[in-house]
Amino acid sequence: MKKINITELVLRDGHQCHIATRLRTEDMLPICPMLDNLNFWSIEAWGGATFDACVRYLKEDPWERLAKLRKALPNSKIQMLLRGQNLLGYRHYSDDVVEMFVKKSADNGVDVFRVFDALNDIRNIEVSIKAVKKYKKHAEGTISYTTSPVHNIEYFVSLGKKLEELGCDTIAIKDMAGLLTPEDTSNLVTSLVKNTNLPVHMHCHATSGLASINLIKAVEAGAEIIDTCNSSYADGASHPATESIVVALEGMGYKTGIDLS
Repeated sequence: MKKINITELVLRDGHQCHIATRLRTEDMLPICPMLDNLNFWSIEAWGGATFDACVRYLKEDPWERLAKLRKALPNSKIQMLLRGQNLLGYRHYSDDVVEMFVKKSADNGVDVFRVFDALNDIRNIEVSIKAVKKYKKHAEGTISYTTSPVHNIEYFVSLGKKLEELGCDTIAIKDMAGLLTPEDTSNLVTSLVKNTNLPVHMHCHATSGLASINLIKAVEAGAEIIDTCNSSYADGASHPATESIVVALEGMGYKTGIDLS
């Protein structure tokens, strides 16, 4: 029985999609002990717009949030989304700032860094990935999926190989716009599994209504990790519900290790 690992997104991408990242730290801490004991591969809880929302709207210290979540999730890997050279801002920062930000994020509790550039420009993620590896954390190189005459399977496989060469530990397919179809998901995951030696991690927004099918097709094609979100903040612009996907996978003979009760 093959094990499929699950990353839970409710503490970051889920509420970012549904309520503009307005969950406060005090809203998160009470559920952390239960999340911490559910055997998720990782829990995404920082990065993306959380830094911005904390500072601009919630009047919280994002570093304090990370420290509190680290203490509340002792058995879990905390994952963050990092915009490469942009870090968590909206412009490029110098290499020394990027390296120090990665170091302090690692020091304060981040275990898995999902590093991406919206235009798949390797130059904008190289410094971040090298810093993550320098500080001995998990570097997840990311393919930002889109469609165009040039964004074909060959292009994405080439990108996956470059991420492998950079020393990434896993490859994430980030379908942020919900553009993937089941057939394209199957072809893309199959090609990445065949042409690289890295585990594939599938991230697919449910905006178009296809994400649940895409996750299943990704698993069947060889993806080892998938992203889901607790049903309280699932579906719509967010992600397929964790509970539903666990039921589906276990009914198909896969093992998730997650106790639904």
